[in-house]
Amino acid sequence: MLYYLFRFLEQFNIPGSHLWSYISFRALLALILSLMISAWFGERFIKFMKRRKIFETERDPAIDPFGVEKKGVPTMGGIIIIVSILIPVLLLGRIRNVYLILMVITTLWLGFLGFMDDYIKIFRRNKEGLKGKYKIVGQVSIGFIVGLVLYLSPDVVMRENISDPQQPRTEVVKHEAEAHKSLKTTIPFTKHHNLSYSEIMSFVGEHKVAAGWIVFVAMTILVVTAVSNGANLNDGMDGMCAGNSAIIGVALGIFAYVSSHIGYASYFDIMYIPHSEELVVFLSAFVGAMIGFLWYNAFPAQIFMGDTGSLTIGGIIGVCAVIIHKELLLPILCGIFFVESLSVIIQTQWFKLMKKKGQRVRVFRATPIHDNFRKLDSQLDQTSRYILKGWPHRPFHESKITIRFWIVTIILAALTIITLKIR
Repeated sequence: MLYYLFRFLEQFNIPGSHLWSYISFRALLALILSLMISAWFGERFIKFMKRRKIFETERDPAIDPFGVEKKGVPTMGGIIIIVSILIPVLLLGRIRNVYLILMVITTLWLGFLGFMDDYIKIFRRNKEGLKGKYKIVGQVSIGFIVGLVLYLSPDVVMRENISDPQQPRTEVVKHEAEAHKSLKTTIPFTKHHNLSYSEIMSFVGEHKVAAGWIVFVAMTILVVTAVSNGANLNDGMDGMCAGNSAIIGVALGIFAYVSSHIGYASYFDIMYIPHSEELVVFLSAFVGAMIGFLWYNAFPAQIFMGDTGSLTIGGIIGVCAVIIHKELLLPILCGIFFVESLSVIIQTQWFKLMKKKGQRVRVFRATPIHDNFRKLDSQLDQTSRYILKGWPHRPFHESKITIRFWIVTIILAALTIITLKIR
C-alpha cells in the first residue's frame, strides 16, 4: 500500500518518494521491518500463549541423551512468522502483482492447514493432529491452484534466452523480443540449460502443449507437497528449520532478482521473467521473519513454530521456485529437507519389507535423520536390529546438530547459486 502511496506522491516531487521505485530499497526495508515485527510481536505472543497455558506436548527428558527438558514451551509460533511476512509485504509490495498474490495465498492457505493440525494436537489432546490425508489434500489443492493460475493468468509470461551457436563462449545472450507463455524450466549444470515440459510430451503430437501444461501443474503439486513435508520433518530441533529456511530464502531471493533483471538474466543465460522482482520483496520479508523468529526459537527454544510454521515455510519455498522456473534446483538447494524425507521413507519401507520376512530390522537409530545423531544405543528398541547402529559413535547435542545442518545448507545454497556459471 505504501508503494502506491509514494508512487502517487512522486508526481508532486515529494523528496524521497522516488526511492520506492527501487526494488533494492523496498526489499531491504521489508527485511528490516519483518525482523522488527517478529522480535516485537514474538515476545508478546509468547507471553499470551503462556498466560493461556497453550503449550507443546511435554517432551520427556529421558529420551534426550543430555537430559534436556522442554516443558511449558508454547507452540504455534508459525503465527509470528506469518504475521511478520504479510505485514511488510502488504505495506511495501505491489499487491496487484500476480506472483505476490500467489505467495500471499500460499502463506495463508498452508498457514491455516498447519494451524488446524496444531489446534487438534493442543486443544483436542490428539498427538496425531490433523489426519495425513487431509494434509495431503490441502497441499495438493494449493499446488493445483498455483499451477492453474500460472497457466491461465495473462500476466505470467517470460522472455526466453536465445542461444547463438556462432558464439559458444559468449558471456551475454539475447532474449526473445516478445514475452509469452512458456513451459520451460532450468536444468542445472548444462549449457543453455532449458527443459520444456511440452517437449517431454512430444509423443502426443499436436496436443503436446496441453499435455505439457498438465505435467507442469502436476510438477507444481509435487514440488509444493514434497518441500512442505520436508520442512515439516526438519522442524524437530530448536532453530533447525528456521535457520535452514532463512539460508534457502536468501538463495531464492538471488535467483528471483537475477531472473527479474534482463541484464543479469542475459549475463547468466537464464530466462527473463518480467515483474518477478516482487518476489524479492516477499523473500526479504521471509528471511527477516526467519531471523527474527530465531531470536526466540534458538536453543533453548522459548517457542516452537509448530506445523503452522513448518508447512507454510515449505510451501513458500516450493511455490517461489516454481514461479521463477528453478524447481529442478530444489533437490540441491533443499538437500537437507530432501534427506530428512528420504530417511523417513527408507526407515519405514525397509522395516515393512523386513517385517514381512519375519524380521525387525531398521536402517537408522531414529528418523528424521537429525534424530539419528542424538540417539543413544541404550534408548533403542532392543527387539530390533539396526543396520547403522554404530553411526555415529556418540550422540551430539541438538545445538551442535542444528548448526552443522545450517553449515550443510549454506554449502548447498552456494552450490545452487554457482550453477548459474557451472555448465
